[in-house]
Amino acid sequence: MKKPALLILCAAIVAGMFTACPQPQSGKTYIPLVSKGFQHQFWQAVKQGAEQAAKDFDVEINFIGPESESQVDKQMEMLQTELGKKPQALGFAALDSKAAIPLLEQARIPVIAFDSGVDSDIPLTTVSTNNKAAAALAADKMAEAIGGSGKVAVIVHDQTSRTGIERRDGFLERMASNYPNIQVVDVQYGLGDHLRSADIAKAVIAANPDLKGYYGANEGSAIGVVNAVNELRISGQIFVIGFDSGKLQLDAIRSGLMYGAVQQNPVGMGYETVAAAVRALKGETLPSHIDSGFVWADKDNLDTPEVQAVVYE
Repeated sequence: MKKPALLILCAAIVAGMFTACPQPQSGKTYIPLVSKGFQHQFWQAVKQGAEQAAKDFDVEINFIGPESESQVDKQMEMLQTELGKKPQALGFAALDSKAAIPLLEQARIPVIAFDSGVDSDIPLTTVSTNNKAAAALAADKMAEAIGGSGKVAVIVHDQTSRTGIERRDGFLERMASNYPNIQVVDVQYGLGDHLRSADIAKAVIAANPDLKGYYGANEGSAIGVVNAVNELRISGQIFVIGFDSGKLQLDAIRSGLMYGAVQQNPVGMGYETVAAAVRALKGETLPSHIDSGFVWADKDNLDTPEVQAVVYE
């Protein structure tokens, strides 16, 4: 579904959405978290943190999301359903930074954005990684790996979410400003799907046989590049840098197939989202951004306490 159609859909349903769904029965404060989905293990880790916060603050949550991060329309349907339950607050990770605005404008409850924000001042705060800074670190590590010169390519999960935009731009801007001898030959979008991302990576590598590095901006993108390198039997010839954890990425780092990856703190992100919603309901003023943090992980530091505290399988 195209973006204008989504906006029309959202505008059409807001009037009747608040009586459409049965209410939660626990009697506790109800705070649903509508995530980008369950396509990657990252979201299971965010869910774990949110569930722990729900226990600590004695609230009820419902952590949901579409099957794929390409299903913007499905996410809008889920958001509609949750708002129909008349929650006291909402956590929302936008697949499209604009599509949900009509629904959120009518909700009139505290909205906490997490992972990826909305192009609006509706959310009271956004709990997320500083994605631009994290992507700039990935660029620094890529330059280190390839010796400061050569060709590299980029594959990003999308160009509609704030995470996709910022992880792309942070990498490209750092390369342009600090590494004039490194050429970014291609930027592609794989929807976070490892199969699609692998096909894209293989085509880019075939077109650039002297490629020295490849950056994948989320779990699915990075695994797609790893799989492409494996299938082409060119391990050791291209430095792969990723984003996030998951067993496949951790195994690739340990084996040396992947040079390293930026690690977010997904458990902390989920926890802080619920905590921020509770604070908002108490009338507390929230900062515009709550940084959930990130660290760099490679073969040398993967088993240190700092990194082990944030990785997930």
